[in-house]
Amino acid sequence: MTRPTRRTVLGAGLAATGSGLLTACSGTMSGMDHSAGGSGTQPAADYITPDSEQIGATEALRKPGPERKVKLTAVETPLDLGGGRTVRSWAYGDELPGKEVRVTAGDTLALTLANSLPEATSVHWHGLALRNDMDGVPGLTQRDIKPGGSFDYRFAVAHPGTYWLHPHSGVQQDRGLYAPLIVEDPREPLKYDKEWVIVLDDWVDGVDGSTPDAVLAELSKGMGGMDHGDMDMDMGGSGAGGTEGHDMSNMSMTGPDSLSPESSPESPSPKSSGPSRMLMGATSDLLGGDAGDVGYPYYLINGRTPEAPGTFTAEPGDRIRLRIINAGGDTAFRVALGGHRLTVTHTDGFPVEHVRADALLLGMGERVDALVTVGSGAFPLTALAEGKNRTALAVLRTGGGAAPTASVRPRELDGKVVHGGQLKAAESVRLDSRRPDRTVELKLTGSMATYDWAINGEKYDPAKRHPVRAGERVRLAFVNDTTMWHPMHLHGHTYALADGGARKDTSIVLPGERLEVDFDADNPGLWMLHCHNVYHAESGMMTVLGYLK
Repeated sequence: MTRPTRRTVLGAGLAATGSGLLTACSGTMSGMDHSAGGSGTQPAADYITPDSEQIGATEALRKPGPERKVKLTAVETPLDLGGGRTVRSWAYGDELPGKEVRVTAGDTLALTLANSLPEATSVHWHGLALRNDMDGVPGLTQRDIKPGGSFDYRFAVAHPGTYWLHPHSGVQQDRGLYAPLIVEDPREPLKYDKEWVIVLDDWVDGVDGSTPDAVLAELSKGMGGMDHGDMDMDMGGSGAGGTEGHDMSNMSMTGPDSLSPESSPESPSPKSSGPSRMLMGATSDLLGGDAGDVGYPYYLINGRTPEAPGTFTAEPGDRIRLRIINAGGDTAFRVALGGHRLTVTHTDGFPVEHVRADALLLGMGERVDALVTVGSGAFPLTALAEGKNRTALAVLRTGGGAAPTASVRPRELDGKVVHGGQLKAAESVRLDSRRPDRTVELKLTGSMATYDWAINGEKYDPAKRHPVRAGERVRLAFVNDTTMWHPMHLHGHTYALADGGARKDTSIVLPGERLEVDFDADNPGLWMLHCHNVYHAESGMMTVLGYLK
């Protein structure tokens, strides 16, 4: 049996039978109105729901083009992580990451997901501005896809860029259920010889009996709920700087290198939880202190461990476009290509003013595109688990020479580090200057001590919405009242950072920071807004923006 999550319990009563969409709920739903004119509640009938006629009308404006048909099956399967490490997990097909989905902007993606898992699932299209009834959030925009069932996703893909897909059901994303989604630009302005799609991940599922659900159950006890006599903690190494993370007093800890290097291919029993995965002492100045909650046994690039890395082959002098996706559950990655500097061209699918960097920092859910002209030899692409002092590795080979080893640490990791908050939007995608019509303040609250992550002190309830109106310029003000960083993600829209900053859908909000972003309310429906740390989200750090009729 699987442990029901807050999302499934709260959302169960909202699902309607028939079309697979949600109907308007009866009764009154409270929604705090944070506009300048005051506050109040809105009855349920005042919200545009996923089955409203406005959804189809907005889709028609996107002028859906040629259909690209894809079939996807979510299955329980053995996965080879390389070096003799095989785990049993859930994945799309038998690949990790799942097979890349590639379309051209203007296409209509028609993807059927068949569910062969032992529990319900879904697919969310991370970063896409798509029709609301296809967003893939059970209990809000669609019904669960039950075991043995399927769902037909069909929507116009309007914007080119680097995106990805994953479930929005419990902590399933922290298994193997993710895949890159690449939307090509029919008028691509960049010139390059090859593309290298790079998916970063932190891995725990199936290792020594661990599952993401067991990790969530352990974390949910908080520090106060731990049995100190029976529980060992994983202790991450220090990152850049010495800011304190979790209080480590009176804790018994084991370093990450003490974890077993081999994992069983057998499926863990439902009651098995494996060793403690609670991470203590991981710190990073780049993340404002505490780096994360979970000590993962492996960190992966394109599904491979550093001991058996994947290899990308090119020719000396080739110009390569890197499309980097952080699909991790609890880990920011600092990425560098040994012997090379990178030119950043996009973040979260949208172009930016080009910037040179030695290394790139990505929070969970973020994507960065970069160009690099490669030399001759074998070079390490290293992804440092920020603040956790562990690395993932892939190899770029353009000539002879020994392959880099798992312990390699390119000096570029300690050079100029660029993150999405520093980038400026390309002129072609900047929002016009305009005062916001409405400001929605979102206080990020909670602590590791009680693991009570929330927004404005309230845990996720799909019936509570922050109202907006179509045509408004909306300002989101993230106020981080916690001592941890949070990668905040908005569904169905791309916002603009202040002062000509990048267009993004996921941004790191540091402890004590107030981050204001603006977007145009041009995509009606009910849209999730949440922390993309999967364990923070499932503990309650999620909310809903709802368009008023």
